Amino acid sequence: MFRPESIVEKKSTLFSVVVTGIIAILALPVIIPHLLHGFHIAHIFLHVGGITLAVFITSLATLAYAKLKTKRLLLSAIAFGNFIGAEVVLLVDATWPNLYDLGDMPLLEIGHLLTFATLGLLALGVFRND
Repeated sequence: MFRPESIVEKKSTLFSVVVTGIIAILALPVIIPHLLHGFHIAHIFLHVGGITLAVFITSLATLAYAKLKTKRLLLSAIAFGNFIGAEVVLLVDATWPNLYDLGDMPLLEIGHLLTFATLGLLALGVFRND
């Protein structure tokens, strides 16, 4: 019998669900319109892959935090969640460049700032003494 808990118990099943979900969500608005754009689709797939891995690692870190309740795992889960945001911003910038700039600051720079914040949060989690 199928139990929803079995999805998160096996990492391979969880990874398959995440990959299928991310590609299904991004297929119509992002992937399909750019399929015939040469190397641009490779750049888009790079960010789609980054989002997929970030969602998978965030879910693993969140599940680990739910079991162990340590601040290191909480910081790691927040860092990987922040990385999802960074990859989404970078995907939007790669898909529709210069369309969503925030004033004088390009969206690419915001993605880089979020990535830097991710590294800082991971460093805090790694070097934290619990």
